[in-house]
Amino acid sequence: MTPGPSLPDAGTFAPAWYGSSPWTQLLILTQRSLKAHLAHRRTLVLAMLQPVFMLLLLSEVFGSIVDLDHLPDGVSYLDYLLPALLVTTGIGPAIASGIGLVRDMDNGAVARLRTLPIHAPLLLFARSFADLLRTTAQLAILLVVAVVFMGADPAGGGVGLVAALLLTCVVVWAMTWIFLALAAWLRSAEAMQSAAYLVTFPLMFASSAFVPVDRMPGWLEVLAILNPLSYAMDASRALCLDQPLGAQVWSALGASALVALLGSGAAVWAFRRPLV
Repeated sequence: MTPGPSLPDAGTFAPAWYGSSPWTQLLILTQRSLKAHLAHRRTLVLAMLQPVFMLLLLSEVFGSIVDLDHLPDGVSYLDYLLPALLVTTGIGPAIASGIGLVRDMDNGAVARLRTLPIHAPLLLFARSFADLLRTTAQLAILLVVAVVFMGADPAGGGVGLVAALLLTCVVVWAMTWIFLALAAWLRSAEAMQSAAYLVTFPLMFASSAFVPVDRMPGWLEVLAILNPLSYAMDASRALCLDQPLGAQVWSALGASALVALLGSGAAVWAFRRPLV
């Protein structure tokens, strides 16, 4: 007769399991978030095409009314718009990241994950990295369509476009923390969407995205100068158009670092609160 499994002696305890390393947890949780995106293929395809339609629409609408004399010499409106649209495109995925976190809270996914030996902040970081990968794919498709099919030809060439893409990814990742913090605090998809619109529209339109700042009314020009996204758009535009950089890139990176630091701190603090 085959002996059964031996039991531990009385008075002994099995070794405690403290879970995997933080890096392993981060990788697995990021893969989980990516699989959630890939599972909804139609939504993913529409998300990839959305910035292309925005570029087509805005370049035709604003391009027909903007005086090219107010743009840098030899720069078409398409080349002027493209770097800024890289930044504004990232706002959508950043909002979606917050809404996705709210849904995970509502459907019990966060509650189940909290029962495991997982570092809670890694749930937020994993979501931010997964959404950053999706955003990078969106922006890459936007650049390819703009250059290959729409005739965009910025003076910075391919190097400038890639540099602008990398800078935009840093800025978008920082922005994601704003909406993750809102989601962790509000914990309601409806409230999250309302708050996102209140934050998004001033950031997008009170900026240097669509027209030069010096062509705006005085009060709006002040808001555009104070808008942190204006630094990112100006830096992205300087990289794409091969203009003197000055302190634009460092200003954009510094503003992004500050936003990421404050946003992640607020998000982690709000996320640690009990779910009910």
